Amino acid sequence: MTISFFEFLRQVVENPALLITVILTLGVILVNGWTDAPNAIATCVSTRAIGPRSAILMAAIFNFLGVFVMTMINANVAMTIYNMVDFGGDSGNALVALCASLFAIVVWATAAWYFGIPTSESHALIAGISGAAIALQGGFSGINGGEWIKVVYGLVLSTGLGFAMGWLTVKLIEIIFRGVDRKKTSSFFKGSQIAGGAAMAFMHGAQDGQKFMGVFMLGIFLANGQGSVENFVIPIWLMILCSLVMGLGTSIGGYKIIKAVGMDMVKLEQYQGFSADLAAAACLLVSSVTGIPVSTTHTKTTSIMGVGAAKRLSSVNWGVVKEMLWTWILTFPGCGLIGFLMAKLFIGIF
Repeated sequence: MTISFFEFLRQVVENPALLITVILTLGVILVNGWTDAPNAIATCVSTRAIGPRSAILMAAIFNFLGVFVMTMINANVAMTIYNMVDFGGDSGNALVALCASLFAIVVWATAAWYFGIPTSESHALIAGISGAAIALQGGFSGINGGEWIKVVYGLVLSTGLGFAMGWLTVKLIEIIFRGVDRKKTSSFFKGSQIAGGAAMAFMHGAQDGQKFMGVFMLGIFLANGQGSVENFVIPIWLMILCSLVMGLGTSIGGYKIIKAVGMDMVKLEQYQGFSADLAAAACLLVSSVTGIPVSTTHTKTTSIMGVGAAKRLSSVNWGVVKEMLWTWILTFPGCGLIGFLMAKLFIGIF
């Protein structure tokens, strides 16, 4: 099942509930670009391989390509997010709960951005809709455990494998170029760093773009009273819309996150930045193909930690890492609780 662009516009005009849902969903996508997408280009900007404006434009283009190409191959990540919770048979209350969860994500992510801490919108999204489903169903019956376990796998994959791959990749690069004059490799790694940033932006679109499009389609179906749609096709117009909004978000507020990830946590040279991008992109590719929703933030930042630790542990600013870890740890209970409370409040009001 799918929906054409003109049919979507007609429904938005005629259905106020859908209009509110669309505004909130686009708001979450904007915040994702604002706080999450900058991770993809943090290293290539921090090593001065490419300027911020050019990097943001590159990120917007490759975010779209990632959304488009990976969705054409498979939409496994979108389907995982779509099937993760069951809001119950009342599509009206389900839509209110979904709006509450989206509102919770915006609140959580904006607070994290204010402090310059790269939070995971992927986990905020999962926690928010789970908290809303629990509020609506009055218990954990609204949680699909089979799909939720993939989140746990993704959490382990995005942290442990991200760190290990970063460490191994930079060690391999150092061995390969051990006897080469550093000056002669400068132009190569500058170009490679840009390519690595493009690959990360591509995989960010492949992962996060699919997650939010899954929620977008869920909102459309619920607004039309269709709470039991099991399969759907993501339309191209939605891929373009999500990519444009995500790119706009990156251009608005990305520098704080770029500074925290690419500059404050570890001081990187260009070959190290390339190693981190290559490692993180490889991890995201594996998870996207297998349909495991992972955090692009966790994957990228832990790969940078691995690269820094490969040189020496003191190369990593563990104070910044500690702030990030606390944010990651608190995202599930924090955003889940906000989603739960907002769902109760919204259902009571509406």
